Amino acid sequence: MEKVERLISIIMILLKKDIVSTKEFAQLFNVSKRTILRDMETLSLSNIPIYSVHGVHGGYGIMDEYKVDKRLLSSSDLENILTALGGLEQILISEEVEITIKKMEAMVHPMSLKSSVRLSFYDWEGRSEILQTLKTCQESIIGRKLLSFDYIDKNGMITNRIVEPYQLHFSETSWYLKGFCLHRQNYRTFKLSRIDNLNMDEETFIHRDYVFEQNEAGYQPQLVAIKALIAPSVKDQFIERYGRKSIENFNSEYCLATIHIPQNSIGFQFLASFGTNLEIVEPQSYVEEFRNYLLKMVEKYS
Repeated sequence: MEKVERLISIIMILLKKDIVSTKEFAQLFNVSKRTILRDMETLSLSNIPIYSVHGVHGGYGIMDEYKVDKRLLSSSDLENILTALGGLEQILISEEVEITIKKMEAMVHPMSLKSSVRLSFYDWEGRSEILQTLKTCQESIIGRKLLSFDYIDKNGMITNRIVEPYQLHFSETSWYLKGFCLHRQNYRTFKLSRIDNLNMDEETFIHRDYVFEQNEAGYQPQLVAIKALIAPSVKDQFIERYGRKSIENFNSEYCLATIHIPQNSIGFQFLASFGTNLEIVEPQSYVEEFRNYLLKMVEKYS
């Protein structure tokens, strides 16, 4: 282990424990006690508030004020942050986020880590395959290096792209890369699972002065208001997505949901996922389009 890594590890251990002896550190890092003493001197000179305790149960500790500055964050605040980070960990995270989680855990008392809130996501196997793509994109964003890759659109068309990467974005179940496409000479959003043969170039680029939120509307599909009868068994799913105000009682068997849906295959796929638990009643034009979509599905199996 390099000296810098050992020093960081010592800080992490002292943040988590009260007193650690020189012997414990020496055995843990497989170095001499003299080396640990020099490490402590180095940390003290770096303004890390290390203090020593003499005696049989002596050793080194770090000032409590350094562990949790209550003027900024309380233990409850730190637990809430850990809960959020713990949820992100299940989606797909970078090594930097993992390190942050460990740092935050070191700042919280071990008995406090039993949070009353727990976040869980689907542990899809495909996410591990995207991990390398995610890391490469993140490295290129930090280093301001161009990315080149083949992009497969929803129709299966493949185009080669060279992109100035600016931001990684996670939405619902997927990761996206936002950047300036030199091929299209415009800002574009790319789904990571549609990227193939990804390479980070040595060539760097000058960061453009741009805020993505300003042009997010360009990626929003056209929505249409529809009314649909839904079974009570799927009512909770509509409440989660559209809120209780979107649903009203209709009869003993169905509720009436008024929602806004994309007028394309994405909207049709969402509605079809409810099977016989949903029936669109208006507008009639959307009913016909959805019916044609379902007929094409049936034709696949006829």
